[in-house]
Amino acid sequence: MNYEEILTKLANGELSEYKIEAKDAFDFQEALRNFGRRQDITGIAQRGGSIIYKQAENQE
Repeated sequence: MNYEEILTKLANGELSEYKIEAKDAFDFQEALRNFGRRQDITGIAQRGGSIIYKQAENQE
């Protein structure tokens, strides 16, 4: 799975959201920590351990 590509699409608004299951969360978090624009992405935890990532709303 190419998480960097997914993160880029999320940050650019090309992908509205991406759901990560609990079993993949650690690997995705590692990619997110290394992603240069991580402030552009937000995650919302779901019941059962999955997380839905979306483009962060601009805070002005």
